Amino acid sequence: MTDASALLITVTGRDRPGITAALCAALEEHGARILDMEQVVIHDRLILGILVSLGSDEAPLRAAVDRIAHETGMFIDIERMASRRAGSPVERHSVVLLGQPLRPAAVAAITAVIADQGGNIDRIERLSRYPITSFQLTVSGSNGIHLREGLAIEAARQRVDVAVQPANLYRRAKRLIVMDLDSTLVQDEAIELLAEELGCADKVQEITARAMEGELDFAESLRERVQLLAGCPVEVVDRVRGRLRLTPGAPLLARTLRRLGFTTAIVSGGFRQIVDPIRKQLGLDYAVANELEIIDGRVTGRLLGEIVDRAGKANALRSLARTAGVPVSQTVAVGDGANDLDMLGIAGLGIAFNAKPVLRAAADTTVNVPYLDAILFLLGITREEIDAAELDAARGRPDDPV
Repeated sequence: MTDASALLITVTGRDRPGITAALCAALEEHGARILDMEQVVIHDRLILGILVSLGSDEAPLRAAVDRIAHETGMFIDIERMASRRAGSPVERHSVVLLGQPLRPAAVAAITAVIADQGGNIDRIERLSRYPITSFQLTVSGSNGIHLREGLAIEAARQRVDVAVQPANLYRRAKRLIVMDLDSTLVQDEAIELLAEELGCADKVQEITARAMEGELDFAESLRERVQLLAGCPVEVVDRVRGRLRLTPGAPLLARTLRRLGFTTAIVSGGFRQIVDPIRKQLGLDYAVANELEIIDGRVTGRLLGEIVDRAGKANALRSLARTAGVPVSQTVAVGDGANDLDMLGIAGLGIAFNAKPVLRAAADTTVNVPYLDAILFLLGITREEIDAAELDAARGRPDDPV
């Protein structure tokens, strides 16, 4: 609720030390109470807003502010704000906008949708300049479901990524992240590389594509593909593992999540013989995957244990959440295919990463840029925070506790 005597003090000009201190000292001297305050510096240009309530005559405060403006060379405006009565809570959402590049036309289109949905942009913060451009918009006053639907359509039209989440404490409180392996943490499909080594790539690719699009039951398709690998020497499995290419940004994502105290896991419909070494390479906590039966140094064409399929991935997420002591609502799941649908569906935040259409349509948000560390921006983590942590690590400083 804004008081009838509220004043908004807006400061603009070239940034210099001491401006905020001088203003706050003047506010204290004249009995003002700070209701809200926000500051941003863009290329050494300061924009500072302070909302205050004043129980006494405002003329002396205005004179003090005018004096500070003259002494500092800043432009300072004071505006009386209309009263606002308390009512029903206003919905607030965080809208993260990512693009490579992020064109002004796309920003215009996205913000127009926000306005059409009755939303007001209260704050805009830059999250990153490279390797992609991303901004976080804090939006109030719009229905979350309608806002998400409208922005999803416009984002596809503008070829940018938009994520809509409630603007609350839980957004940065998500403490478990699980990721698919093939075409997510790595750029390749391991089973297709195995098939390539054995000369049956075309058949395996056909089955894989139909499974990922949701046309085939994953468990059935996996058994069919594994049968084609019968007789494969274990040395070939090792060789294929060495051929897998990490997705750009995957090591940085893993390091940053570790510094932030996240529990991390791979949940894959692939094979433990390939997944486990990558888990160790990236320093992740857990891995859940299928296991190839290997006898006398050769793949038999069969699997051991229960198959990690679409339902199995969701069960793995629940189990990992219990192990980590994290509510499922505070988890993040990342994947690319139809067998990730259930996992993304139950997670607190489901992210479709360069995904098949069936998953993009169902996920909370999509990321179509080729950098896996873009996921950090969806959590409200800035590139400056990431770079600072990397620099501290390079200098041998301990990571700051989060």
